Amino acid sequence: MSEANEQQPVIILKKKSGHDGHHGGAWKVAYADFVTAMMAFFLVMWLVTQSQEVKNNVAGYFNDPGGWGKKKGSQSLLKGGQSLLKEPAPPAPTHSPSEQMAREVLKQAGDRIQSALTQLPDFESIKDHIEIEMTEEGLRIELIEAAEAADDSAYFFALGGSELSNKGVTILSAIANELGLLENALVIEGHTDSRQYVYKNKYSNWELSADRANAARKLMEIKGIKESQVAEIRGFAAKRPRIANNPKDARNRRISIVVQTAPGSPSVELMEMHEMIDGRVVKDVATPAAPEPH
Repeated sequence: MSEANEQQPVIILKKKSGHDGHHGGAWKVAYADFVTAMMAFFLVMWLVTQSQEVKNNVAGYFNDPGGWGKKKGSQSLLKGGQSLLKEPAPPAPTHSPSEQMAREVLKQAGDRIQSALTQLPDFESIKDHIEIEMTEEGLRIELIEAAEAADDSAYFFALGGSELSNKGVTILSAIANELGLLENALVIEGHTDSRQYVYKNKYSNWELSADRANAARKLMEIKGIKESQVAEIRGFAAKRPRIANNPKDARNRRISIVVQTAPGSPSVELMEMHEMIDGRVVKDVATPAAPEPH
């Protein structure tokens, strides 16, 4: 082999790739931007259809992501969800037409009781001790033993006993006169404060609360309600205080009369009779006879 052939250069041919080098991975970045933009678009479209409360929650979260939930205890933004920090408020109950009618009958009965009580001579002195309100259970009438500023009092029952006072007889008689026109079932509850008796092993707040509720039942049956109306007598002692942060408050001592909701209305005959003797009844309960000793 000649010296010229040994020094001849070697030529290597290389094929170029089918894609131009300037493309690279830029299309992936563009696609990610497009997906992000579409997600933001659909989020905005969802948000504009939500209630003002949801919008306020979203705005509050983005203004203070760390502290918003703790400050507000807000509901979840998604319908049907709930916050882990606070139970959502229960939905307002719905009533059938017959239930609505029954509740309206009870509301009217409460108004008539209020009207009858205002005609009593000493009503001004005890009006703060009587509460009448509609609840989910029905019409609730409460006779509260003490005023807000009082350390102790005995308006409706003898202190520490189940004997009705003259005021207690007067008020319960007027209430019984009206409730006797209805067919609704009644529940009578007795409540006390948490102060204990010296001889608590012999007679406790359990006995006292039940005895007071039963004394109210006895008088009301004499004054107008039907025996068949009484569904329950409940003695709660101090287990359901009216003033929860002060179980010893005298305002926790009370009698509650619950007129349970039930479809129906007073008969026409009873209503007409009530209108005829209403004035006489008010006059009669204003000067009651002293209750018999227990």
